[in-house]
Amino acid sequence: MTHHTPLISLLVAGFVLAFVFGGIAHRLRLSPLVGYLLAGVAIGPFTPGFIADATMAPQLAEVGVILLMFGVGVHFSMRDLMAVKAVVVPGALLQITVAALLGWGLGRLFGWDNGAALVFGLSLSVASTVVVLRGLEERGQVESERGRIAVGWLIVEDVVMVLVLVLMPPLAGLLRGDATPDEGIAGTLLLTVAKVGGFAAFMMIVGRRVIPWVLERVAGTGSRELFTLCVLGIALGVAYGSAAMFGVSFALGAFFAGVILSESEFSHRAASETLPLRDAFAVLFFVSVGMLFNPMILIERPLEVLATFAVIVLGNGVAAGLLARLLGKPRSTSMLLGATLAQIGEFSFIVTGLGVALGLLPTTGQDLVLAGALLSIVLNPMLIAWIERRAARSDEPAAVTEEAIAAVPPDTANHVIVIGYGRVGRDLARLLRSQHVPVVVIDSEVPLVERARADDYPTVRGNAVNERVLAEARPSAATAALVAIPNALEAGEIIATLRGLNPALSVVARGHSDTELKHLLDHGADAAVMAERELAHSLAEMVLAMPVYRGARSLPPTTATF
Repeated sequence: MTHHTPLISLLVAGFVLAFVFGGIAHRLRLSPLVGYLLAGVAIGPFTPGFIADATMAPQLAEVGVILLMFGVGVHFSMRDLMAVKAVVVPGALLQITVAALLGWGLGRLFGWDNGAALVFGLSLSVASTVVVLRGLEERGQVESERGRIAVGWLIVEDVVMVLVLVLMPPLAGLLRGDATPDEGIAGTLLLTVAKVGGFAAFMMIVGRRVIPWVLERVAGTGSRELFTLCVLGIALGVAYGSAAMFGVSFALGAFFAGVILSESEFSHRAASETLPLRDAFAVLFFVSVGMLFNPMILIERPLEVLATFAVIVLGNGVAAGLLARLLGKPRSTSMLLGATLAQIGEFSFIVTGLGVALGLLPTTGQDLVLAGALLSIVLNPMLIAWIERRAARSDEPAAVTEEAIAAVPPDTANHVIVIGYGRVGRDLARLLRSQHVPVVVIDSEVPLVERARADDYPTVRGNAVNERVLAEARPSAATAALVAIPNALEAGEIIATLRGLNPALSVVARGHSDTELKHLLDHGADAAVMAERELAHSLAEMVLAMPVYRGARSLPPTTATF
């Protein structure tokens, strides 16, 4: 029997093509975002072949926006912002202003009104958080001065864009030119500010108490499924409730839910448990954005596309680099910061999507933003590589060295690398330290990195699959590596990379099945431990140590505590 299943068709086509094009982009050393956008173009109405149901895409994109903004809120760090506030707050605000003005001027040259030109300029003024963080992690520079400034810069940009999303709807009439301040715009704006203030107060007073309390009770059940559903329910429920009760956007509601959740002791678990679903809907968001893109604009309006790309590079990259230099940063740091921010991404798509929905921005403007984003994301790694080569040849060795400060002392040797600082990794590090074995920790999650450093371990932040991240832990001088992460597939890739860096290194990993153990051993592990089996052996030894079973056998001395 044939069923009309547009939603299933969209999901299947979107995920499959996103995987294919994302894999190709990764192979070409491009951001997977390029692949996801191209997947959307392939199933969109402007290209031949299969055409997905365009009416479903905006709804899936809305869910993607909610989960994206929730993720932004969860990872919002006031500590990171305050550490570099003297540079990033004035720098980011001025850079957004410069880029928005350049984009506004370009929009006016295209013949658009002030409202359309302003939305166009704002969409070109914010760099992609996904692209920046991924690029920093790949280069092992998250903890460098450039990395800290870039992260703080992104936080300021994200907060400004959240405010833009809140203010655009009440100002839409004024920006379109079909209303004047005398017709109640000021009152509407004040009412919007009051609603946002009321929502913020509600979340800070009520949500700050209720959300952690609910999470604690659900975590106490021991059910992973219930905990994941609870976190998703909080993200989606707060987003929907904020719109229904306070009249604010889904995006702002989700962002506040993430910020409140980030203050909870369960924030790390909440972020990790919901990451796969957030990633999946984020992919669908980019696919749905790609479906709106008409690639013919590259042929019909190439000069306008190039002008948009130039504004992105000048308004974001050059402006950020010059402002960082004026604020006292070294030339190499400023240039690399500018190159890192010389692209646009997810917030640009959200702003243009809202602008088109409100009748502020023509679809041509959205196509130009998408074309500029694709060009900037594709060329961004090349620009960074060129700047790095130039900085390496420059006469500023101190500045270059400042960018390359290592998290691990250069004289570290005969140490054990513990990859993953979760419950297993923490216990491993503690036991090794008790036997006076030097330990270096690697983890990609900020809370775990901070915890490891608070415990006084040299710690590298980043994904250990990346060779640059592993190299920071000095595997060539280490004696062993303990891969304590629970994901056996990722652990296998880490082990293979470790073998390439130091073939003589002793590597031990953990798995949860015989198949996983075989996978780890096949990828070069010297030994692999199944946690459940070792737990069974330990429990059996405790039972056999009871007087009724051990008979006359004496027990060996033990230091275990219970």
